[in-house]
Amino acid sequence: MSAFRSDLDLEVYDVTGNGVQVDVATNALNGTVRLSVLFTQEILLSADDAERVAQSLLRAAEHARRFEPKSDDREP
Repeated sequence: MSAFRSDLDLEVYDVTGNGVQVDVATNALNGTVRLSVLFTQEILLSADDAERVAQSLLRAAEHARRFEPKSDDREP
């Protein structure tokens, strides 16, 4: 079982219709964010889909920050 949780609200595919998909996931154990381009090395996005990916990354970053120590918890 993977520790990564994909953003289920993100469904973005390559504009050429070849089935290439973007996946944004957050590791539930340590908060790292994974950006995957599935089935290829690149993807061509419309402007709207690029914005959807950006929003998904922002949601993942917000979730990942919950794993970072607070500034007052850090050693001096």
